[in-house]
Amino acid sequence: MTQPQPTITPRLEEPKFGFNEYAERLNGRAAMIGFALMVVIEYVTNQGVLSWLGLK
Repeated sequence: MTQPQPTITPRLEEPKFGFNEYAERLNGRAAMIGFALMVVIEYVTNQGVLSWLGLK
């Protein structure tokens, strides 16, 4: 006796943590925002970010 095969494949929600497409996209967006803010800080203050933070 064979068992019937399911007709619908369950759609599982992607995890929000770990190496997955959602996490990589979020990390990329955060990096782009950080880089843009760094450029704005350098333009406005006429100093590098390290100088602005007092590290150089």
